[in-house]
Amino acid sequence: MTKQRYAIHALAFAAFASLSIGWAADVPPPDANSGSQAAQIQQLKAQLDQQQRQIEALRVALEAQKKALEQTESAVAPAEPEHKMPNLGDVASTTPFIPRGVAPAVAAAVPPPPPQAEAAAQPSPLQIHLGDATITPVGFMDITNTFRSTNAGSSLQTNFGSFPYNNTVQGRMTEDKWSAENSRLGLRVDAKVHGANVLGYFEGDFVGLGNAANNTQVSSNSMLFRIRQYYVDVRKGFWEVLAGQAWSMLLPNRRGMSPLPADLFYTQVVDVNYTNGLFWGRIPGIRVIGHPSKTVAFGLALENSSQYFGGSGGGGTPVLPAALATSYNTELDNGVNNDRTIANVHPDIIAKFTVDPSSKFHFEMGGVESTVRLFNQGTNQYFTKAGGGVTLSLNAEIVKNLRVVTANYYNDGGGRYIFGAAPNFIVRADGSPSLVHSASTVSGFEASIKNFAPYIYYGGVYIDRNTALDANGTTRIGYGFPGSGNGQNRSIQEITTGWTHTIWRDGKYGALQWMAQYAYLFRNPWSVAANAPKNAHESVLWFNLRYVLPGSAPTIQY
Repeated sequence: MTKQRYAIHALAFAAFASLSIGWAADVPPPDANSGSQAAQIQQLKAQLDQQQRQIEALRVALEAQKKALEQTESAVAPAEPEHKMPNLGDVASTTPFIPRGVAPAVAAAVPPPPPQAEAAAQPSPLQIHLGDATITPVGFMDITNTFRSTNAGSSLQTNFGSFPYNNTVQGRMTEDKWSAENSRLGLRVDAKVHGANVLGYFEGDFVGLGNAANNTQVSSNSMLFRIRQYYVDVRKGFWEVLAGQAWSMLLPNRRGMSPLPADLFYTQVVDVNYTNGLFWGRIPGIRVIGHPSKTVAFGLALENSSQYFGGSGGGGTPVLPAALATSYNTELDNGVNNDRTIANVHPDIIAKFTVDPSSKFHFEMGGVESTVRLFNQGTNQYFTKAGGGVTLSLNAEIVKNLRVVTANYYNDGGGRYIFGAAPNFIVRADGSPSLVHSASTVSGFEASIKNFAPYIYYGGVYIDRNTALDANGTTRIGYGFPGSGNGQNRSIQEITTGWTHTIWRDGKYGALQWMAQYAYLFRNPWSVAANAPKNAHESVLWFNLRYVLPGSAPTIQY
């Protein structure tokens, strides 16, 4: 190896020496008798061309010697493997759930997602490549402080239909709690299979009422990990199919009909139950979506149904006929039983149409059909009733970096989707169902000012009364009758504002954000007892510090 180094050095020295000698030997002194000046210039050009060819030959010889030396060195001491991951440090992302990429996209630039769902355009330093598949971890770790003006007993999340009245002990107490439950972990797998784009996605967190049963909050604060989403999405050409547990297709989109969180509208708030009036769910099912163009999409979904009778998310439960109070409990999703223990006629049928003529405008309309079927053991009679609802949503940039958003839902027997604030139906004395009308809206503004993303929303829910007489002809049953409990709400309203501030973002290290949100909520019952409060009020303040994993998923072309 040392002799070869000396050989290279000697060869280089000899090369340059020969060039110097050659130059001195080949260039004669001026001679007045040697011919014209033009002939001398021509001779000099020829000599320069010859020397250039010599230099090129020497360069090739030096390269050959260098390669021989490198091969000898690698045979004696092999080089250490490179530990740097591909594209390390090339990406910055603040995506907490899943970045954009696999979803159908508008040809023009897309509207900005919420700050907690921003995506970077470059590959992730955390990506793992297995064959033709790419695995990308997604998630974030955070700590949240929640202060409430009443002791609603719900920590991070708001049960919009049940915060206490001020004539109760809980209504006179405040609460302040820290929690890391909203920290989220998951992964996505992207692959090409027979020309189709395949996306597998999983995410989970530690939020859930089941954690209260652990009795570990005194010391260890052990929280159970729960599934949020787990699905596969396959798209090839015109058609796209999704199967598994995902955000309901009824939830409004920010663009297209993508299932990816960055393309969905569930506001930008810290509250893990989002905003009062939002219609949503994370529900197992299957959907088929058509893409006639890059700006238009339509879809049909079958999702788990629920014979929802109230009792979830603080929603009030209608009063049953006295003769059916026991037997019908096994047929109703009433906060005690759920859709895993009760019978359903068929899945809910959801249809949706979206159009995105530009990156500044998204419009969609949709609908859901849901059927309830009950059986009266006393009369040996079946009752079946179909209901549903319609949606209308808009997301538009009215001036640069300022967007207006509105999502609206009216239903007759579809209250389950308003976070359970309204029951789907009541039961008459003969055991037949009667559908409950309800409506909701979330409307507001979202802005982007450098690394700040402020927002303000109004969320409203209205639940119509539906009452009947029991078999005795005098006792009132149903929802909202005079003398009904103050949990049977007529309206629930929320005004909330806040922001997300991205402190720093780096492709190698991820992102650090802090968030703040204030919400004022009030609800009015249908019936108010003498000397009882006419409404309940609550103020809530959240502070959140979040570290987001670096990177983003690969961009898929269609």
